[in-house]
Amino acid sequence: MKRLGTLEKNLQAKPLGFKKRFRLSEFLIEKAIFISSFFAILGVILIFLFVFREALPIFTNPEVTKEASLRLFFSTTIWQPISDNPRYGLIPIIVGTLKVVVVALFFSVPISVAAAIYTSEFAPLRAKEYIKPVVELLAGIPSVVLGFFALMVMASFFHGIFHSTMRLNALNAGVALSFAIIPVVYSIAEDSLNAVPRSIKEASLALGANRWQTAFRVSLSVAMPGVLAGVILGLGRAVGETMIVLMASGNASILSGNIFDSVRTMSATIAAELGEVVHGSAHYNVLFFIGASLFIFTLFINSLAHLTVTRLQRKLAGKI
Repeated sequence: MKRLGTLEKNLQAKPLGFKKRFRLSEFLIEKAIFISSFFAILGVILIFLFVFREALPIFTNPEVTKEASLRLFFSTTIWQPISDNPRYGLIPIIVGTLKVVVVALFFSVPISVAAAIYTSEFAPLRAKEYIKPVVELLAGIPSVVLGFFALMVMASFFHGIFHSTMRLNALNAGVALSFAIIPVVYSIAEDSLNAVPRSIKEASLALGANRWQTAFRVSLSVAMPGVLAGVILGLGRAVGETMIVLMASGNASILSGNIFDSVRTMSATIAAELGEVVHGSAHYNVLFFIGASLFIFTLFINSLAHLTVTRLQRKLAGKI
């Protein structure tokens, strides 16, 4: 007993452990990852500072504020930057952006979530190996290709069905934009549904629920934080998309609630006009102000996604 006591004291005083061996390859990989992360964050900060610096004259330069200011942005509904009396009404551009985004989410979210539920809960194993790569393949299609398809094919198709006055409109752009959102929402939702513990599903089936009830009332409820995060990230992608809406929306700043009217979005406005604008002019600063607004909105969307997922996870864990 005395020896055992002495041995126990020695173990407490000098705990056994393995000395970490220095490996040059691991050290270099760790430093490379750190440097890559540092430059990525630095790049975002520099872009942020550049965009806001170019938009700052709207608030500080008296010559610019005569033509463009926050009051003037929302006191007119006309976007006419090239004229003797330039007007920078942002209301039709903001409304146009919201119209396209709402149409895109209306089509993409139900399809994405339904496809994710089928893939994770009902699809045979062999089918799963093909469905997910095919859906995610949409993310690899260039947006200009989707825009060209919407311009040449989808616009004529919808015009033949609805006989709308304008061939290129918010409906056409929103449906085309949904093809870019589907892979984002589907991938995150499918991963979230696959992460649901199998024991929870088996318990639901053991209590008498069928597979459909288990999928929608149990699996989807548990995976809701991830599904909602995918939807919010898809929203951020929709707001920032450029080429699809530039080619498929008609690119006309019309203030209207009709989805069959042509629209102009904030990102498309920047893409269409920034290349020919006079450097340092009020028009130039306004375009950068729109870019800064998109930057802030995207940051807000990402923060909202993080907070929402965290809150739902705590609520499902019973901590709220």
